Amino acid sequence: MSGAPPGRVLVLGGTGEARRLATALVDEGVPVLSSLAGRVADPVLPPGEVRIGGFGGSDGLASWLEAHPVRAVVDATHPFAATMTTSAASAAAATGTSLLRLQRPGWTAQPGDDWRWVDSLPGAAEAVHGFGCVFLTTGRQGLAAFAQLTAHCVVRSVDPPHPPLPARTTVVLERGPFDLADELALLREHRVDVLVTKDSGGAMTSAKLTAARELGLPVVIVRRPPPPPGVPVVGTVDEALTWLRGQPG
Repeated sequence: MSGAPPGRVLVLGGTGEARRLATALVDEGVPVLSSLAGRVADPVLPPGEVRIGGFGGSDGLASWLEAHPVRAVVDATHPFAATMTTSAASAAAATGTSLLRLQRPGWTAQPGDDWRWVDSLPGAAEAVHGFGCVFLTTGRQGLAAFAQLTAHCVVRSVDPPHPPLPARTTVVLERGPFDLADELALLREHRVDVLVTKDSGGAMTSAKLTAARELGLPVVIVRRPPPPPGVPVVGTVDEALTWLRGQPG
């Protein structure tokens, strides 16, 4: 990487941004270790060295960083991976390690959207009471918040979700990206009348929002948790690469 020695970079996260960053670093000859949580049974692996499994919280990550010093840590985990993001900030501060948060921008409402913002998954469950069919695209983590719903719920996730689940649940096992035609077909097939999602951002799963707009369906969206104070945040891989070039080896 021009302008700085190629010290190893720790990239946290199995997101598309994390994989693209790892690819760019490997292409530039920078040693990179990508750390994946291991929650997906068959993850898409990035190039370079890969570590699967947690560190044991902030103390565990701090101990790992002390034993394996790196040039910098890039937290490219999912926008809702709040526990890992908090642990990374704490561990980086404790060890004096440079830390960057790489987080794709959230979605922006378009004309015709009926978006209803909530602060949590339990808040989303409250917001959909009274609807007949709820399409849950919040991932398999946290589905317990919807377990008491009496509506028919369509749950989409990469791996089979674990109980508790709503009593009337149809599980759709799919990995994105999803196109508009497929999303429209799914919504129509199940006669969905409200969509629930997190503000994950990005184009990979945004077609469902367009489909809901075209069908006039409301969308309940869970707001993102705020990033830890004092941690720089960028929204693109190019910005992350620029930041890394400024870090000493």
